[in-house]
Amino acid sequence: MLDRVTSMEIFWRTARAGSLSAAARQMNLSPTMATKHVDALELRLGVRLLQRSTRRLTLTEAGQQYLEMCARLLPELEETEALIAAQRIEVSGLLRLNVPLSFGVRYIAPLLPAFHERHPGVNVELGLNDRVVDLLEEGWDLTIRVGHLKDSRLLARKLADSAMVVCAAPDYWQRRGRPTFWAELGDHNCLSFMLSPLSWPNAWRFGKQADQSVPIKGPLRTNNGDALVAAAAAGMGVLYEPDFIVADALRAGSLEAVVLDEPAANVGGIHLLRSADRKPPAKVRAMTDFLVETFAQGAPWQ
Repeated sequence: MLDRVTSMEIFWRTARAGSLSAAARQMNLSPTMATKHVDALELRLGVRLLQRSTRRLTLTEAGQQYLEMCARLLPELEETEALIAAQRIEVSGLLRLNVPLSFGVRYIAPLLPAFHERHPGVNVELGLNDRVVDLLEEGWDLTIRVGHLKDSRLLARKLADSAMVVCAAPDYWQRRGRPTFWAELGDHNCLSFMLSPLSWPNAWRFGKQADQSVPIKGPLRTNNGDALVAAAAAGMGVLYEPDFIVADALRAGSLEAVVLDEPAANVGGIHLLRSADRKPPAKVRAMTDFLVETFAQGAPWQ
């Protein structure tokens, strides 16, 4: 099937030049192909647009009406295409970035002033939530995910590694004793993050293959890591969380980590994901390059 827009442009150029061969030359087509386009256009519309003789072409009444429409539509289409193409070149427009809540507040929001200074033409919509968003269906340009990746429709760039940490408030350890073995955690008040693939509501996993599971119990489980940090720092119980969530509390001394006989399970890293479009808009490339470059200098929580 011949391209409808190309057929419209050939007809428009033919009407202006008074010749199919002239229109064909302007568009680097053969006269035969140009004729096929006009024939297909007339067949699709069901009317004759041009009266053709051996000496000249004239517009029919329907052809005149269609020419007027083409004169309006084709410049608008060209302008629209130029605008869309410019978005792949010019770093501008609205960029929608979705990030896990705790990670976004701590490590992405503070970077945005520097990004804005570098690319003032980009406005950022920062979505903060801990659910796994559908990048394509929900219209996000980029998303950051913590853990092992499963969505093969997306392209990923690794930003940083992350490790799980077992920790609690110093006074909690004094009251309950510090565990030495991972299995001892079953005797403690464990505060669990409901959305973590490594810290289930009723069990925590350890080992390089995450194949060691200890049943846990405790007075609190929630879908927000910051709430767990606050509760643990107040002495409520033990946390098993990624280092980027507990790093500030560990540095401040409100939480203290313990080393157990089995290593913490592999978090899977922190990745920036986008759609598999081979030519993403310039705003997407700019944010991707900015974040990769920034985290390459070292993860701030480490």
